[in-house]
Amino acid sequence: MKIHEYQAKEILARYGVEVPSGKVATTPKEAVEAAKALQGPWVVKAQIHAGGRGKGGGVKLCSSVEEVEGNSRKILGMTLVSPQTGPQGQRVGKILVAAACEIAKEFYAGVVLDRNRSLPVLMVSAEGGVEIEKVAATHPEKIFKEFVDPVTGLEPYQGRGLAKKLGFSGKLIAQCASMLVKLVRSYLDTDASLAEINPLVLTDDGSLVALDAKYSFDDNALFRHPDLKECRDFDEEEPLEVRASEFDLSYIKLDGNIGCMVNGAGLAMATLDIINHYGGEPANFLDVGGGATADRVTEAFKIILEDQNVRAILVNIFGGIMKCDVIAEGILAAAKRIELRVPVVVRLEGTNVQRGKELLGSSGLNLISADNLGDAARKVVEIAAAGT
Repeated sequence: MKIHEYQAKEILARYGVEVPSGKVATTPKEAVEAAKALQGPWVVKAQIHAGGRGKGGGVKLCSSVEEVEGNSRKILGMTLVSPQTGPQGQRVGKILVAAACEIAKEFYAGVVLDRNRSLPVLMVSAEGGVEIEKVAATHPEKIFKEFVDPVTGLEPYQGRGLAKKLGFSGKLIAQCASMLVKLVRSYLDTDASLAEINPLVLTDDGSLVALDAKYSFDDNALFRHPDLKECRDFDEEEPLEVRASEFDLSYIKLDGNIGCMVNGAGLAMATLDIINHYGGEPANFLDVGGGATADRVTEAFKIILEDQNVRAILVNIFGGIMKCDVIAEGILAAAKRIELRVPVVVRLEGTNVQRGKELLGSSGLNLISADNLGDAARKVVEIAAAGT
């Protein structure tokens, strides 16, 4: 789960990290009121779950309350297109009005999970204010890392070492180290998958301030953090993905025309790969899980079919926990409840597979049986191509 910048800064502030004063607004009137409550100059920032907002016109520096109001009117409601939103962009429904500060130098600090080491890793760089991926690709030597014990967190000596590598001296070494320790602690305490300050700025008066921040959280751990669940903004998410989550379906919309319904994340990934191998393009990732009930399968079909790009559907089910005949009955029940406007290729494997195939074959519905995954992929790709 992602959250907005203003929410990320609230988390940092709780851990004692200095952030600029600011208020969130949803109307120009609220933006003006926010500006009047703060000392100018101000910066008006679009709040969407994507970076590169400044490049898309979503960040404006204002020297007067009138400028705050004018820029708020321009940004609120706009479709902001940045390198991270894709060409479709993202509608802006909220803005952050914050006090601007004089910047002497920009830095980067971020915590993620290093999957090779199975440990959190803190990365810092003196190249702040830009995408860290570009720095890693062009100047990897400018990124400094410290691996973190998930129990004790970042040790102060590790923070001081990184501060020195960033070029800090004197009191700023301790100030930077303290901020890095707090950033890591916030990452660990909230079960985050990403905690990032970019840029971390050194101001003209010698203070370190988190000018922008980003957090992403592990959905599987949100039951431990009811306060974080309240930060979820459904307007920032794909509506079909939100609806799927209400039925415990793992759904991600893609750009192709072949709908996929699979049980198990690994099998689902393999299904996407083999469709691509045979020249097709998946329209989604959809994992119905091990308990593929008729109600869940019905809802999965409905969600897939709401994507108007879908020209065919591949149902790929391995009957391990669930028996194939039970799964086939669920598929038939779902198919009878809704109109299948596109052909459906079904591949079953596992316990009672023959019985499952017999049920599908005698149903009289527009269901095409496949002998194996390769056969299923070839058939669905051909059908989708013929239907375009």
